[in-house]
Order: sequence, then C-alpha cells, then structure tokens
Amino acid sequence: MAGGWWAKAQGGGMLLALLGWISSCVTTFVPLWKNLNLDLNELEVWNMGLWQVCITQEEGVVECQAHGSFLALPPELRISRLLMCLSNGLGLLGCLLAALGLEGWRTCEDKPGRKRRLLLGGGVTLGIAGITTLVPVSWVAYNTVLDFWDETVPDIVPRWEFGEATFLGWFAGAFLAAGGLLLACSARSTRTRAPLASACSRVPAEPGLAGSQHLHPKNADLVI
Repeated sequence: MAGGWWAKAQGGGMLLALLGWISSCVTTFVPLWKNLNLDLNELEVWNMGLWQVCITQEEGVVECQAHGSFLALPPELRISRLLMCLSNGLGLLGCLLAALGLEGWRTCEDKPGRKRRLLLGGGVTLGIAGITTLVPVSWVAYNTVLDFWDETVPDIVPRWEFGEATFLGWFAGAFLAAGGLLLACSARSTRTRAPLASACSRVPAEPGLAGSQHLHPKNADLVI
C-alpha cells in the first residue's frame, strides 16, 4: 500500500510539474502581462508583455511591436525577463532529473540511492523554478497596483490592469512548487527498499552442470 501511495504521489508530482513548466513557458512569451482600455477609443485594447506590446482592434487585427533597448526597459521588466528564462530552464532540468528517478523506471535497477538523489534533486530544482516564476509575476503585479492607485496621476489618464498572463504565471509557479514538493517528499520511499539485484547480471546455472562441480577425486582423470 505504501509503495502504491508513493508511486501515485510521484505521478501527481510529475503531472503538476509538467503543467507548471508549460504554463511558465507560455507566460514568458505571451504579451498579456498587462492590458489597457483607452476611454477615447474603446475599439482598441493594448496588451503588454516582457518582449512586446500589442494592439488588438475591433476587427480582430493584432499589431505587435517589440520593446526597444533592453536597458531602456523598467527594472521589473528587465529582471522579469531573466528570471522567467531561468525558470523555464530550471523547470526543464527538474522534470528530466525527476523522470530519471521515478519508481516506474526499473530496468536493471540496482542503485535505488542514486534514483532517490535524482528524484530529490529534481524536486528541489522544480521548487526553485516555481519561486523564480512567482517572484517576477508578483513584482509586475505589485507595480501595476501601485500605478493604478497612484493619486499623482490624473484620473483621465488610462491605467494598466492585470492581464491573463499574470494569473497564468501565478498558477504556473504554484504548480511547479507543488510538483517539486511532492517529488521531493516521495523520494523517501526508496530509503527502506533493499537494493535490487541486477537481473541482467545473473545467469541461471544449468541443472546438468550443477553436479559436475562436486566430482569425486577418483574420477578426475576420467573427466580429463
């Protein structure tokens, strides 16, 4: 029962990790971190991401323009780019390490300690990836709230609001962190398991040769 429970925990952790990693990659590149509706022209919706700004018109036409110089961007966008790219790389690495340490990979398995370390390392890496996703998304959201309620800006000036990518990024970070935690905790399931003998290295003895190892000394010359 315990082994089945840990196997289910590992499967659920991998599913959450994969969903979180895919969502994090989508969040990184879609221009939906902020949106803006102009009161003067309600037929246009402005969307901003880490890499470009897009204008969606009523006819469904979307025009996008990449940001200018990297150094000219606000600090939160510059650092968010780096952290989100780092999160994507760590998420992929964590999924690969955790996959190698799963209980289902049992072909000639004779080193459970190594598999436990791979699973634990993958879980920790996924947890770090979740944090590096939550930090930039929360930072941009915090600055968006500050700008929205800034009393020094006239009310007639349009305000940026949360985009869909903000909520997707929060879910991505939570999925990565939860998946990494499940995988890291399930690594303890291999501690009490005895090392499995390698089935590939054992060759069964033939019945006919079993008795030949105890030949009587008097018959040794006959055998030779």
